[in-house]
Amino acid sequence: MTPLQQHNLEEALKIKVIDRVALILDIFARHAHTHEGKLQVELAQHRYLLPRLAGQWSHLERLGGGIGTRGPGESQLETDRRLIRKKISNLEKQIGQVEKHRMLYRQKRKRSGIPIVALVGYTNTGKSTLLNTLSRSEVTVEDKLFATLDPTTRRLVLPDKSIILLSDTVGFIRKLPPMVITAFHATLEELAEASILLHVVDLSLANAAEQCQVVEEILKDLCVNDKPRITALNKIDLLLERDEDKEKVLGYLSANIPACGNTVMISAQKGWGLKNLLKSINQVIKETVTLFPETLPETTP
Repeated sequence: MTPLQQHNLEEALKIKVIDRVALILDIFARHAHTHEGKLQVELAQHRYLLPRLAGQWSHLERLGGGIGTRGPGESQLETDRRLIRKKISNLEKQIGQVEKHRMLYRQKRKRSGIPIVALVGYTNTGKSTLLNTLSRSEVTVEDKLFATLDPTTRRLVLPDKSIILLSDTVGFIRKLPPMVITAFHATLEELAEASILLHVVDLSLANAAEQCQVVEEILKDLCVNDKPRITALNKIDLLLERDEDKEKVLGYLSANIPACGNTVMISAQKGWGLKNLLKSINQVIKETVTLFPETLPETTP
């Protein structure tokens, strides 16, 4: 929807009209909790608003004094544009400072040699639930879109006692607005630093394959689609009509879903299949990454 179309609809319907991008940004604003997350959302909102100021003060333009003069409406419009541009500039500077700190943190992690496994996937596929279950954390988990915006990283012990960093990132969605990708550039850089991408798929959805394609397209746009990959087919407990024991469900799925490389069936909520997932991570890391020889006394699921 163009700004002019939005304005015309509001004039005709006499109600506030928002488009898909504005709705996504509104959801982001409600779920941003950290200082960085709030800055990123605010920047995206102002970048969205700037080209949509035209026409907001058109009802005042006819009050101008004559040919070649600037009416009160036009003056107000230009004032608002300058204020928003100034705000955008200030937000970019603040985010730049945050990015410098994040870059130093990334450099420190890189020097440690500990592999990073980044959780990726469509929004609301269970990435945060998986992070909580594997690392015994308490990251916010809600059954809604974009419940997690701020990146969260936790240490995790693999079956061979080696250490990895498991990082949760913002969920993807079809036609993710460019300004959102730009605003969350620092957050999405976690994917560029990752040794392995762990793609979490909600297998219980009828459009799971379609969501997978959306994720693949975004990973390609971010130039990280060539990284080692593991696919976790999540929420397998929801596939059956009645509650079944773990072994029966896993047996059913193994017999009915074709196996492919580095794909593991899990239920992050119930903890099913997580041992196989950790073994798969372990194997891929051994094949692609030089591990940092550090261990922790924790146990794995």
